[in-house]
Amino acid sequence: MINNLGNLVNEVRSKKPLIHHITNYVTVNDCANITLAIGASPVMADDIGEAADIVGIASAVVLNMGTLNERTIKAMLAAGKAANAKNIPVVFDPVGAGASKLRNDTAADIIREVKIAVLRGNISEIKFIAGIASKTKGVDAAETDSASLESAGEIAKNLAEKLGCVVVISGAVDVISDGERLALIENGVAMLSNLTGTGCMCTSLVGSFCGAAPNAPFEAAVCAMLTMGIAGEHAFEEAGNQGNASFHTALLNAISLTTSDTIQKMSVFTDG
Repeated sequence: MINNLGNLVNEVRSKKPLIHHITNYVTVNDCANITLAIGASPVMADDIGEAADIVGIASAVVLNMGTLNERTIKAMLAAGKAANAKNIPVVFDPVGAGASKLRNDTAADIIREVKIAVLRGNISEIKFIAGIASKTKGVDAAETDSASLESAGEIAKNLAEKLGCVVVISGAVDVISDGERLALIENGVAMLSNLTGTGCMCTSLVGSFCGAAPNAPFEAAVCAMLTMGIAGEHAFEEAGNQGNASFHTALLNAISLTTSDTIQKMSVFTDG
């Protein structure tokens, strides 16, 4: 599998898929830049007047609930349904699910009305979506919502089977399942949690890889999370002692320099 994952980097860079984002204004620039850094092309079109039309020229759609409002909710549903009609993969990031009625209702509506290829969130968000008691700390995972790898794996597997999609739980060890297979990714550094939007950036990477490999969402999600984790390690080695801003720049640099060899040589994960 590791050779195939490395080849996905080449696929993104050669195909340059257009990734349609309806995301949040806190991290929109980082999402665009990380999409460019991996070799894909971003477009951020969140008006209901064009959200569905843009899908027609896109290779994947990313829906992100980070800064939710009624206007973008309608655009997300329209874009998601248009993507389904064209068999374009949809990546959903239910940011802050569990924090408010608006977020809870929106997440439920999107999951009910849009066929999701990949669902990516932190442990609190995924537990909420799975109907398991959880707490939330705004858009971050609650400290009390930690789960053992065995437990997180079961949650991811069961939810993936229920929804018919790939589920990604981001954390110190990333957990990814399609309902049958399970990958545990150990790459990454704690400093990634010091930057706003690293979760959103992961979702953009998932969208980028899905755009290049629309029929392989599990492999796309694994490669995306490996890419972020390995880039975090490189960035920390380069600029971890220089503070958040330098680490942020080094992270984007590392993503832009990622190659198939990077994935093949640096990956630390279990595939089962």
